[in-house]
Amino acid sequence: MNNIYHYPNKQRKLDATSPVATDSADTRAIVDSVQVQRFAVEFDYPVVFTRHAFDPVNLHLLDVVRRREPGKRHRVAVFVDGGVAQALPHLAGQIQAYFSAHHEFLDLVGDIVVLKGGEDCKNDPDFITNLLQILSDKAIDRHSYAIAIGGGAIMDAVGYAAAIFHRSVRHIRFPTTVLGQDDSGVGVKNAVNWLGLKNLVGTFAPPWAVINDGVFIDSLPAREKRCGMSEAVKVALIRDRDFFLWLESNALALARFETVPMSYLIKRSAQIHMHQIAHGGDPFESGSARPLDYGHWVAHKLERMTNQQVLSHGEAVAIGIALDAHYSVLAGLLPAGEDMRVHQLLITLGFKLWNDELESRHESGRLAVLQGLREFREHLGGELTITLLSAIGKGIEVHEINDQWVTESIAWLKHLK
Repeated sequence: MNNIYHYPNKQRKLDATSPVATDSADTRAIVDSVQVQRFAVEFDYPVVFTRHAFDPVNLHLLDVVRRREPGKRHRVAVFVDGGVAQALPHLAGQIQAYFSAHHEFLDLVGDIVVLKGGEDCKNDPDFITNLLQILSDKAIDRHSYAIAIGGGAIMDAVGYAAAIFHRSVRHIRFPTTVLGQDDSGVGVKNAVNWLGLKNLVGTFAPPWAVINDGVFIDSLPAREKRCGMSEAVKVALIRDRDFFLWLESNALALARFETVPMSYLIKRSAQIHMHQIAHGGDPFESGSARPLDYGHWVAHKLERMTNQQVLSHGEAVAIGIALDAHYSVLAGLLPAGEDMRVHQLLITLGFKLWNDELESRHESGRLAVLQGLREFREHLGGELTITLLSAIGKGIEVHEINDQWVTESIAWLKHLK
């Protein structure tokens, strides 16, 4: 296909004194043109669901590292979330034993790097600088690997550093939270916070591979296990009615964190997220629609209003999901009563769907949470596009939000708390 196009020059009539007027017609015909470059790049990366990934008999990590260059010995830097290292004190030894067992193909470069996790690492600009220094000190190049084992914040920070170091080194994610395994860890984004705004600075950089190890989920405290469930509810509501019905039927087992239903929740949610990214038509979010951000305009604002300490991301998303479900009813989009189903499912899973910051107001008297709409619009690129519900399992996009209906939705949540 010829990717060079010539557009007619529709300049205004030139003044005789204009510098352009002094050029000959032949010169302008050659120099004054627009050429459009067009090419497509195909991305693919394996998402592995397994257990005991660092048992030497489990070959998934070895296979994903060797998938392009099977005969080479590959240099690998490993970063581990400090919280994970503390919860699993034998993990470092297991990683070292794995690399020793497969030393013919895997070269663990230097010590395993233990990092302080949590949202604080995304708020600290020096954190990324330090990561880049470590990658440089380890002489990691574009054909080397940076493995990140940890929660969403570590995934974001190491992923961002890997994306900008040498204009991208190969990055393998080991998400250790439900939220990471069923949502963010299987995606193509990374970001850190800046100027008090969540995920303001980041890149689109598909990982080399994602390995979801269920053993990491076993070790999580109850709150962390629960938080990631809100993202599963979200994708069920906008894309998969049958999955929502399954969530309703298995809510009590999920609230007890039973292994089999938890594993299915993670896998099915990840599959829906992956399908949306691959087939939704906008994997790098060039447009203004963000269907996977259903419930998030409220959530992002609440996180900031509570200093990202009182509410985790997943807890804030649960509140946003419930609020937007009732808003969808008030807007005449979702049949009455369906909002109560959403609310009841989230309550059964163990979420608290109220925070006093929902009622905070600016000096003007306007709800402070509504400021999140302006910030969300900027995040989207200028045009406000909010995903609401037209049915369980079907999202719909709107471009305006009614302040009064938001106020009534907040009152509804308060009444039900």
